Amino acid sequence: MPAVPSVVEAMRETPRAGYLPSGSRRLARIDAPVELGHGSTCSQPSTVRTMLELLDVREGQSVLDVGSGSGWTTAILARLVGPTGRVLGVEVVEELVQDAAGRLRRDGLDRAAVRVADPDVLGAPDAAPFDRILVSAMARELPGALVDQLAADGLMVLPLEGQVVSVRVEDDRPRLEPAPGWYRFVPLRTQP
Repeated sequence: MPAVPSVVEAMRETPRAGYLPSGSRRLARIDAPVELGHGSTCSQPSTVRTMLELLDVREGQSVLDVGSGSGWTTAILARLVGPTGRVLGVEVVEELVQDAAGRLRRDGLDRAAVRVADPDVLGAPDAAPFDRILVSAMARELPGALVDQLAADGLMVLPLEGQVVSVRVEDDRPRLEPAPGWYRFVPLRTQP
């Protein structure tokens, strides 16, 4: 069985340009967010790398990608979980989901799927628990609904009030660990 790539290798194997609208592909190499339309962006590569390194995805894990947008992070995650893992991306914009699904099929990443997020439900509790959860939209407060979808030894990485934080549940309570720096993201749209 081939080795699961590192985050850097997985990103190199998943060129950002292939996950951007045709009119924006010329911007793929810049280290900045790129507009996808519908008020959504494809996060800047350095931020994606930081978040994925914090997420510490392992082969065979089950991962939820909240705010999957163009499907770029979903595809990278699919490479990180390897052939025995699974990735589910949820996104509120149906057109972005359709485009992302086509890109994942094109790249042969059948261990990854994307679906339209239920506007009344945060995440995908019907598919939980998840070993890892990546959130690519800024939360105003820790989303308990997502914490509840973590597996017993799970980890979530999300932007929270300008900082990227790692969240683990210890002694039945979420423990947050902020990463250095400040970040900007589109707002998390569903906050039940």
